[in-house]
Amino acid sequence: MQKAINQKTNALSRRHEIWKLVVRYKWLYLFLLPLIVHQIVFKYSCMYGVLLAFKDFKYNEGILGSPWVGLKYFEQFVNQYNFWQLIGNTLRMTLSSLVFGFPTPIILALLINEVHARRTKKLVQTFTYLPHFVSWVVVISIFNNLLSPNGGLVNEMLGKVFGMEPIYFMGEKKYFLVMYLLLGMWKEAGWGSILYLAAITGIDQELYEAAELDGAGRLRKVLSITIPCIFPTIVIRLLLNMGGLMGVGFDQVYLMQTPTNLEVSEAINTYTVKEGIRQGHYSFATAVGLFQSVIGMMLMYISNKVSRTLSETSLW
Repeated sequence: MQKAINQKTNALSRRHEIWKLVVRYKWLYLFLLPLIVHQIVFKYSCMYGVLLAFKDFKYNEGILGSPWVGLKYFEQFVNQYNFWQLIGNTLRMTLSSLVFGFPTPIILALLINEVHARRTKKLVQTFTYLPHFVSWVVVISIFNNLLSPNGGLVNEMLGKVFGMEPIYFMGEKKYFLVMYLLLGMWKEAGWGSILYLAAITGIDQELYEAAELDGAGRLRKVLSITIPCIFPTIVIRLLLNMGGLMGVGFDQVYLMQTPTNLEVSEAINTYTVKEGIRQGHYSFATAVGLFQSVIGMMLMYISNKVSRTLSETSLW
C-alpha cells in the first residue's frame, strides 16, 4: 500500500516538475507549436490511410468499408518482376549518398571553421547555403541546359578544348549515379554543414589554446579536438540517415529520370508514386510505402542498438 502511494506521489511530483519547466520556458515551447500542428495535421491525422495496404480499396465503399485482403499486396510487390531491381537501385543510390554525401557537410564545416576572416567566412556560408533554397525543378532545369548534348555549355567546352563528342550526362544510365551524387552534394552540403558548425562553435576554446602551447598545428587540432568533440553529432546524424536507406529524394530522382536511364533510376519512391497516382493502384502503392517504412525503421533500430553497444551515443 505504502509503495503504491509512493509511486503515485513520485508520478505527481514528476508531472509538477514538467509543468514548471513548460511554464518557465513557455516562449521556447511556443516555437514548437507550428511543428506540432504540422505533425498532427500532415502526419498523424492521415495515419488511418495505412489501412489501405491491407484492403482492396473501392471508391464507393471508402477506406473503412473496403474488403480486407490481408498481406495480398505485400506478396504481390515481393513477387514483382522488378522487385530486386527497385531494391538494388534504391540501395545503390542511398549507400552511395551515405559514403560520399554524408562526409561532405562535415568536411565543409571543418573547412569553413578554418576561415578566420569573418566577412569571407559569412560570404562562403551564404553561397554554400543558397542552393538548398532552390527547388529541384529549377536545379535540374539549369543542369539540363548546362549539360545538354545540343549546345550545352559543358559539351561545347569539351568539344572545343578536347575535341570530344557530345555526352548526354543527364540521360545516359552510366552517368546517372554520378550526376545524382554530384547534384545532391552541391545542393545540400552547405545546408547540412550548419549543424556541424554549431557543434564546432560549442567547443571550449581553451582546448585549442592548450594544443597550440603543445605545438599542435591546424590538422592536429582538427583530428585531436574538433572531430572528437563533434563525434556525437556525427553519430546522431548517421543514425537518422540509416533510417532513410530504403528511400531516396523523390523530387531529384523523378526529375532526373529519362526513358534511357530508367533501368538504373527507378527507385521504390518513384515506383510507389507512379503506381498510386498514375495507375490508381492505391492499396498496392500504400503497401509498398509501408514496406519501405518498416524496413527503414528496422534499420534505424538496429543501427541505434549497435551504436549504443559500441559507444555512449544513441537516439534512445
